[in-house]
Amino acid sequence: MKIAIASDHAGYQLKEDVKMWLRELGHEARDFGTHSEDPVDYPDFAVLAAEAVSRGECDRGIVLGGSGNGEAIVANKIPGIRCALCHDVTTARLARAHNDANMLALGQRIVGTEVARDIVRSWLETPFDSGRHQQRIEKISAIEARLIENGRKAATGGSARE
Repeated sequence: MKIAIASDHAGYQLKEDVKMWLRELGHEARDFGTHSEDPVDYPDFAVLAAEAVSRGECDRGIVLGGSGNGEAIVANKIPGIRCALCHDVTTARLARAHNDANMLALGQRIVGTEVARDIVRSWLETPFDSGRHQQRIEKISAIEARLIENGRKAATGGSARE
């Protein structure tokens, strides 16, 4: 699987660890930065990873920061992205099984290295349950499509409520 990965300075070290684990598990990691612990703005990097997943260039994505909150918020602004902020194996497993999360957000200041490793492994290995959860994913996609269409109408001078 090809995994997009990005972090800010506060998630840089955990990003480097996650890249190594992904390779050990036989996955390809495509690193969108940052490439050091020098202070940067997380939106600049999280958006690149999310866009790569949205475009289908990567199968899934992982974004990391101090808490992971900002990175998840940025990723979820991109159409087609369902990014889950996970602090334990249970939230990672349910994010995949129930929400078909195609991106994972982690906080280096929140989870330890071993917990992060378990979260990543669980998130990668858990399949989407589909079934009763599929209609919920379809509803999320419909909301997203409506918002995109309303944005197009507003940009061209049409009514968003037509």
